[in-house]
Amino acid sequence: MDKGFIRLAAAVPDVKVGDCFYNAEQIANQIKQADEQKIQIVCFPELCITAYTCGDLFHQRILMDEAENALASLLAETQKTKTVAVVGLPVLQNNCLYNAAVAIQSGNILSAVPKMYLPNYGEFYEKRWFTSGVNAAPVLNICGKSAPFGTNVLLRCDELIFGIEICEDLWVTVPPSSYQALRGANVIFNLSASNELIGKNAYLKNLIRQQSARCIAAYVYSSAGAGESTQDIVFAGNALIAENGEMLAESKRFAFDEQLVIADVDLQKLNIDRLKHGSFTDNATNVTDKITEQIIDIDIPKYQHKKLMRKIYPLPFVPSRNEDRDERCEEIFSIQIGGLAKRILHTNLQRAVLGISGGLDSTLALLVCIKTFDKLGISRRQITGITMPGFGTTDRTYTNTVNLMKSLGITMREINITNACEQHFRDINHNPQNHDTTYENIQARERTQILMDVANQENGLVIGTGDLSELALGWATYNGDHMSMYGVNSSVPKTLVRHLVTWAAEQFDEKTKSILIDITRTPVSPELLPADEKGNISQKTEDVIGPYELHDFFLYYTLRYGFRPSKIFFLVQQAFENIEPIEIKKWMKVFYNRFFAQQFKRSCLPDGPKVGSVNLSPRGDWRMPSDASAALWLKEIEEM
Repeated sequence: MDKGFIRLAAAVPDVKVGDCFYNAEQIANQIKQADEQKIQIVCFPELCITAYTCGDLFHQRILMDEAENALASLLAETQKTKTVAVVGLPVLQNNCLYNAAVAIQSGNILSAVPKMYLPNYGEFYEKRWFTSGVNAAPVLNICGKSAPFGTNVLLRCDELIFGIEICEDLWVTVPPSSYQALRGANVIFNLSASNELIGKNAYLKNLIRQQSARCIAAYVYSSAGAGESTQDIVFAGNALIAENGEMLAESKRFAFDEQLVIADVDLQKLNIDRLKHGSFTDNATNVTDKITEQIIDIDIPKYQHKKLMRKIYPLPFVPSRNEDRDERCEEIFSIQIGGLAKRILHTNLQRAVLGISGGLDSTLALLVCIKTFDKLGISRRQITGITMPGFGTTDRTYTNTVNLMKSLGITMREINITNACEQHFRDINHNPQNHDTTYENIQARERTQILMDVANQENGLVIGTGDLSELALGWATYNGDHMSMYGVNSSVPKTLVRHLVTWAAEQFDEKTKSILIDITRTPVSPELLPADEKGNISQKTEDVIGPYELHDFFLYYTLRYGFRPSKIFFLVQQAFENIEPIEIKKWMKVFYNRFFAQQFKRSCLPDGPKVGSVNLSPRGDWRMPSDASAALWLKEIEEM
């Protein structure tokens, strides 16, 4: 599979009830379309060769025989295609009629699966015509060919293992797909004929999302649509593709035209998640020793796709939809507030001290303190915000800092660090004109010393402001801003900090809101170097270490899924089409070099709440030796 991706499709063909050869022709055309589009597997609806709504016609011998003949014609018609197709039809075996799914490829039958659970309630009467596949013989003879028959049959090719279930099988308490997943299936296909009722579609989509998440798998669902009888019920042609709880693609409901819904599924992503979640393996060990399985190796064509048939979002830490983003921001604030509130109650230190710089991180930390103290019923005056102007402080950040603290009603202190730093330059014999690392770190450590000492004076807690992105890159002064008594932002990446502050701004008065919005638009900078001749920020962090959007992207896919640099490079190009590959490689090298070299700072982090799936605390989520080598990662980047 190219970079671990496989291209899958859910098809909704036009059908005529009982016209097997017409239906087979429509299916063949869609298989050919799928093959032309380099789709590796395509799934069709339940009983699509006959149509689902045949009723008592299923017991007409002509329909049974012609369904098999239509399958034979479909095999002949698709001999030259490489795409695997999963189609539905009634099959007769040992005087039993089964509602079955058959996997075909290049004129061959790979396997067949009977429907296990037959609905016989409400508008459904399947037990009137079909037999459950629970006790079906393990081999199906059809079209002069033999094929493995049963829900325990899985098909495998490289990283892909897939299973098949049919409609109602998904709706039972323990679906066949759950067992298939525990036996290794990372993709499940469902051939369905689920009619439409008020509210049913939302329930169905949630069910598919949940099953894909529970199985840590992709779930491809294709349901009957146009052409089915509407004598008593209506079918909308639902085609859905989900991956581990996320809906990747879906059809247009109630369309009269045939549809082919396509998505690229990331098998490596699924397999890594299973590897990381030990409970999945434990569950498999406890369950599958009682089940006999058949795994059949097949050949699936391998393609290299320059453009993925799925959206790769450039900000993986930030939800793409506004409503999801608002919900996420509220939840993150709640976690941060919950963590800080517990620390305050436990220590009985009802005062907080933090440095306010006019930047994003300290602003977010201050807002968390405000909300926490409000929730605990503690006066905001017991939050001490200290602005500590230095050699690089600009009028914009200073003004925003002062105005924000006044607007929020906290206790404000100003302590200029210039004289103290100049004295320290003299003490250690450092030339103040040499704007090197020593020059910068002296300022950072002086500020931290002030915060710690004031906290001692006031019997309070120093609240850390550093974020996850800075920790990943080591963009913090060791025992300077690296240190605090509780780091509320420690697992919030830089790209998310801006959205959190923007979201919170809407909850304040217009004056406070305008200050917060201007802070979100201020360039990210530690302001440790003197301003330019116009008094503007001269030291812009992203000019030095690279765009945080890229670094957060690298961080997410490196830690969350353990992807190789070559795969991340491929994904970056999908997400950031406007960035040249040479630029991406440049900042990737910076990321891996800094990530490995700066681990020693992360090995002794202060406490702080974990808010997302990626965290760098040595106690919360990330355990890495400080002297690990980045050679393998950098070598792969060089070879790309």
